[in-house]
Amino acid sequence: MPNLALDLITGGKRSLSLANPVMTASGTFGNGIEYSRLIDIQSLGAIVSKAISLKPRKGNVQPRIAETAAGMINSIGLQNIGLDAILRDVAPVWATWQVPVIANIVGETVRDYATLARRLDGVPGVSGIEMNISCPNVESGLDFGVDPRGAHEVTTAVRRETGLPLIVKMTPNVTDIAGMAQTIVDAGADALTLINTYPAMKIDIGARKPALGWGSGGLSGPALKPIAIRLVYLVARSLDVPIIGCGGITTGEDAVEFLMAGASAIQVGTATFRNPRASLDVLDGIESFMRVNNVGAVSDLVGASLPGRNLVPNPSG
Repeated sequence: MPNLALDLITGGKRSLSLANPVMTASGTFGNGIEYSRLIDIQSLGAIVSKAISLKPRKGNVQPRIAETAAGMINSIGLQNIGLDAILRDVAPVWATWQVPVIANIVGETVRDYATLARRLDGVPGVSGIEMNISCPNVESGLDFGVDPRGAHEVTTAVRRETGLPLIVKMTPNVTDIAGMAQTIVDAGADALTLINTYPAMKIDIGARKPALGWGSGGLSGPALKPIAIRLVYLVARSLDVPIIGCGGITTGEDAVEFLMAGASAIQVGTATFRNPRASLDVLDGIESFMRVNNVGAVSDLVGASLPGRNLVPNPSG
């Protein structure tokens, strides 16, 4: 049996171990409760919650989703029930699960993020925090993610308020992804999620206006995968930090690409809208690849394509 388990983050109280490298992406899996009625969520490596803000958010005006070639553009606008409802109604359910839950948080100010981190710290059912500083479909949604000073300040503030594992979800909309990643890690991040959606737009030529109510949104799906893999590779060859690869993963082979590019784990997102079992299918695909290629541990795949690290057995030569 291939060994799919991994220690994503190591470091005493801030450690995070996963049964396998397959996580769900924020905003594509609700808070996991709905999908728990459809699939065996306990078989996943981790679940990432829908974005959590201090106060409930109504989100953007309709329409919010538009299909495009090999992907979709969304402008949901971080609609969510707010922190109080999460603590009261949702976290107690998470606490009954075996699978770790990572709380994705979003704010408009540094104080917002710090307050969210403080109030989630030590909450049963919350195994870590993923800090979203990279949403392209809200006003000022990229401000922290594209500004090194802002990214450092907000990461530092959140790190002060929580002893939980801290993951920062980065935007692809920067010119120096490795430099930005270094800034965030220096500020206290334990791991990085690469990448969030890419700013994009579609025009309704019949109505002669943008297809989305908010105007533009974030591109996700298979069209994003080559961009995401390159950015994972650039960061992995420059920094020694756990990376969670995200962007267009629909098959086990897609996931293996991200792992070989340097990701330690991956997130399945848009594929879930078409196939509720997508994350489990990806997990099966990773295991199948490992069996066929005689890979004993998933850690042997991580960074296999990086210079000097091509250590994975290749029966085909």
